Amino acid sequence: MTPTVTPYRSGRPVGRDGFFQLLHAEWTKFRTVPGWVTGVVVAALMVVLVALLAGVSSNQKGSPPVPIGPGGEPVTDSFYFVHQPLAGNGSITVSVPALRSSIPTGPADLRPGIVPWAKAGLIIKQSTRQGSPYAAIMVTGSHGVRMQDNYVHDTAGLPGSVSAASVRRLRLDRSGDAITGYASADGRHWTKVGTVHVRGLGPTAQGGLFVASPPSVHGMGTRGSVSTAVFEDLRTHGRWAGGIWTGDQVGRKSPSFAGYPQNTSGSFTGSDGSFTVTGAGDIAPAVRETLPTGGTLKDILTGTFAALIAVIVVGALYITTEYRKNLIHLTLAAAPRRSRVLVAKAVVLGVVTFVAGLAGAVVAAPLGTWLARANGVYVFPVASSTELRVALGTGALLATASILALAVGTIFRHSAGAVTTVIVAIVLPYLLIANPFMPASVSDWLTRVTPAAAFAVQQTLVPYHQVTSIYTPYNGYYPLAPWAGLAVLAGYATVSLAVAAALLRRRDA
Repeated sequence: MTPTVTPYRSGRPVGRDGFFQLLHAEWTKFRTVPGWVTGVVVAALMVVLVALLAGVSSNQKGSPPVPIGPGGEPVTDSFYFVHQPLAGNGSITVSVPALRSSIPTGPADLRPGIVPWAKAGLIIKQSTRQGSPYAAIMVTGSHGVRMQDNYVHDTAGLPGSVSAASVRRLRLDRSGDAITGYASADGRHWTKVGTVHVRGLGPTAQGGLFVASPPSVHGMGTRGSVSTAVFEDLRTHGRWAGGIWTGDQVGRKSPSFAGYPQNTSGSFTGSDGSFTVTGAGDIAPAVRETLPTGGTLKDILTGTFAALIAVIVVGALYITTEYRKNLIHLTLAAAPRRSRVLVAKAVVLGVVTFVAGLAGAVVAAPLGTWLARANGVYVFPVASSTELRVALGTGALLATASILALAVGTIFRHSAGAVTTVIVAIVLPYLLIANPFMPASVSDWLTRVTPAAAFAVQQTLVPYHQVTSIYTPYNGYYPLAPWAGLAVLAGYATVSLAVAAALLRRRDA
């Protein structure tokens, strides 16, 4: 008679309690290996130490102050201004039959060209002080009539470029702090472009004509430009000072002003309501290209790159060490549901590296920023919510990368191959986009489809449609939104973890 064998049933609870016990076992395993704990601590310290080095080594003391707009943002406020005082309310009207731009092609060679955001028009400004509030209506090189105020606001008006056959009439009215801009193609039918409320104009403001000509993008760099506009039939109403118009180059020594091309300068000529004005510069938000000496929070957190390598090594070793020492058999014997073992390892590893990365970023960001500013470096400001997003994103970036390394380590079962593969997948694209000579199209592609897209979670700079510039990852502008970039890395980690779980179930450990 064959005896009946009753299968052994463990008294250990299953389900949620069993998984929590598995998590506890994996956590105990992790914290009792000094090398793994040290690696995670080193990752956090690298974020802080590099931030300290970045802050201490920076030195921009003695540099001209960066103009700050009414909203607290850095601005470019350099243009040629033909102006008079306006006491109280009033209006100014002018016709613009021509706007021509020139771009240098050599040290002393200027050629006619198109500067899309070259500007010529009317402006009412608190004063000639850089960063002071204003409102303006203008014609542009390629974007038609626009009304802009306080550097960051832009409203479209009549389309089309100006010429002798396509003259644009512009009018600007002030009533208290309300400024209204109008445009007309024939001088009889006027279109209201917009009304804005500009606080801080004061009882007497400066108003008149202006010309600005921002740098032109050429390949992977920019070239200074200069533009000349013709103004006709200038008329004023209200309490204008009258008499002589004064011409000034606003912001001549500003760090965000590229200057005039060789053998050119700002100027104006004319009288009796007709003027020819030449100018350079821009009235707009500052971007990285116009303020190259400025720093960003992402620059302060450059140590994330070194921390990333540390957590990749820890993530791979967390599983490959068990294969190398033949301990994986014991682990799987204690928990036969193999995929749950991998998930438990991923949870423990992810939480530990997230906490380490978050702690490092929370300490590094304010400390590095303070040191940089103490050394005269202008750091682009960010809102508290953005700073929190960067800190959380840094922790999530390191955690997701470590989980990817864990999954690849499970697939390869060898630490060297796993570490090399993950570093190539994440670090190599990062190094390529950090090359200033990398074509923008290549950088854009790398930061959309490779795991390096996750670095978008640290970006803090905002591109502006009214500023033509070089918006590339090298300059801190990523094509994907912050969390969307992190989602690309998370997608790689999720797929790799699924493949690893499938292989772990099918293989003989």
